Amino acid sequence: MVDERAAQEVVVVRHGETEWSRTGRHTGRTDVPLTAEGRHEALLIGQRLAGRRFALVLTSPLSRAMDTCKLAGFGPQARPDEDLVEWNYGSCEGLTTAEIRVHRPGWSVLTDGAPGGEDAFQVGARADRVLDRVRAVKGPALLFAHGHVSRVIGARWIGLPPDHARLFALSTGSISILGYERETAVFDSWNDVSHLAEVRA
Repeated sequence: MVDERAAQEVVVVRHGETEWSRTGRHTGRTDVPLTAEGRHEALLIGQRLAGRRFALVLTSPLSRAMDTCKLAGFGPQARPDEDLVEWNYGSCEGLTTAEIRVHRPGWSVLTDGAPGGEDAFQVGARADRVLDRVRAVKGPALLFAHGHVSRVIGARWIGLPPDHARLFALSTGSISILGYERETAVFDSWNDVSHLAEVRA
């Protein structure tokens, strides 16, 4: 008997570049639009995924993710999912890590959380709900989301605590594929930006 899980695949797309992502500012709930390069990245994501069929397409309702989804050609199929919104950075919103560390040396949102916002385990609970929805469908799923929440989704997929997402870098415009090796959840690929070679040369 074939294990249906072994055939399941989850494609996780981080939205294209924004001005804040380009400058390293923590962008949680602030609705920063894609740059021209970010829009081009979204088109290249669409070329990379062209011809693929998905049983479920979910997107963060924030415009940078929704616009990436639409430009990639999956807008008509996509359903907004509040659990895919980026980390609530609280008082760290809009600041770079260097700026935050002036007052909180060694700070990392993945280990220390965000004052007035979320910690890793709250984001992990959202990631788990998304993965429950993914596992409830037969066939591949496609997610359009953000840097930190996508990293937490990756960690939870392979059974790691959410703060272990600190081990996984994730670039804007990247495509990651979560799957199974027999019954074991694995990364088939992570942080693939090969489709962006022309804009990052």
